[in-house]
Amino acid sequence: MNNRLLPTGSINGVVSRDEHCMATPEPLELSLAYTRCLDPKAGLPLADELAGFREFGQTTRQLVTTAETAGGETIAVPTYVNEFWTAAQRAANRLHEVSYRACFKPQLPRFFIERLTRPGDVIYDPFMGRGTTPLEAALLGRVPFGCDANPLSVLLTRPRLNPPEVDQIAGRLKEIDFADHNEFPADLLVFYHPDTLKGIAALKRYLLSRRMAGRLDSVDEWICLVALNRLTGHSPGFFSVYTLPPNQAVSAKSQRKINEKRNQIPPRRQVPQIILKKSRYLLSECDHSFRRTLAAVAKQALLLTKPACDTPEIESGSVQLVVTSPPFLNVVDYATDNWLRCWFLGIDPKSVKLTVPRKLEDWQTAMTDVFRELHRVLRPGGKVAFEVGEVHGGKTKLEEAVLPCGVKAGLEPVLVLINDQKFTKTANCWGVDNHFKGTNTNRIVLFGKRD
Repeated sequence: MNNRLLPTGSINGVVSRDEHCMATPEPLELSLAYTRCLDPKAGLPLADELAGFREFGQTTRQLVTTAETAGGETIAVPTYVNEFWTAAQRAANRLHEVSYRACFKPQLPRFFIERLTRPGDVIYDPFMGRGTTPLEAALLGRVPFGCDANPLSVLLTRPRLNPPEVDQIAGRLKEIDFADHNEFPADLLVFYHPDTLKGIAALKRYLLSRRMAGRLDSVDEWICLVALNRLTGHSPGFFSVYTLPPNQAVSAKSQRKINEKRNQIPPRRQVPQIILKKSRYLLSECDHSFRRTLAAVAKQALLLTKPACDTPEIESGSVQLVVTSPPFLNVVDYATDNWLRCWFLGIDPKSVKLTVPRKLEDWQTAMTDVFRELHRVLRPGGKVAFEVGEVHGGKTKLEEAVLPCGVKAGLEPVLVLINDQKFTKTANCWGVDNHFKGTNTNRIVLFGKRD
């Protein structure tokens, strides 16, 4: 199972490393009949567009990715390597700038949404994380669907689909009594000045009481979203003293060591001012046009908190495109990463069960179950863009591991797209074999459902 460059006039030939570097790839000779999902903008089949892509000055390298099914059959999929999007080409809307562990850039879902869907289509992410795909879909006038076993995901996503105005946020913050707290967890003083901790505890009490009374509205949800993302961080824009970036929280014991090493004590932070400042930034590009677009699709949005393999709430044959990045083959300790956010929300972190298999075979079994569900919810002709990142541990190419999963679930592999944003000498020769520190690639396997 591997990724291979296509030397001139050959698909199955064996060539040396030097020949790979010197060869000039020709168009793939594999049948691409099932890739005929027209680009609404350019009118080109996606495979043809990728092969001729030159937007950032690089020529697309064409390879073949091969994998083997459980029955021993070989899967050969055309593969395209180029810089297909970059952070420099178009700054994403600031609504996206909510910190979350291992999230992809908005340019990734936009690339596929613009080419494979039209306004009004349903776009779905079964592992939505911070909500990048649903939000980008909504900003493009598509109907956003999302699912995640992590209850934080809905809290990070829903408020940005229906954002309040800045003056509404400012008014609500003035109504909250930031001195009205009913707890003072002293172990958190390694993160916060005593007055700051009182303000955070008061906000927590306010939000929980509003939720229990059924009075939590879109303004409250927005304030909760921003507060979750300001709990800890490494600049004065956060509630805490200097600590790790805000996509995970260190333990109180670890923070004590950071404070000692840096000879720092938590400064006093003004909780409402920080929330308002961050809100102004997030909403600074959300003009009337964006709000109209969001409003037109937000009422149809569907956001679920549950396993991605069991989503009866989503109607069969309703989704045009799935863009997602699944949990990779590693071990995530949810309680360790999210203990502080869960405290703020009144959630027991041990009650959140995330399945992240340790073994490749178990990961493939879990992904096959998800693909079966995606096959059910997809429209005929719909697509799944499945981003699997780079090599796991330097040994496993997950794009090869995931191909048999989709095929077993009834989907057809269309192509593999590798967005390579740094072209070293090694990368130019080998493309997908460059996994040294400093390379920045997205590896997406595109599947389709038969018409």
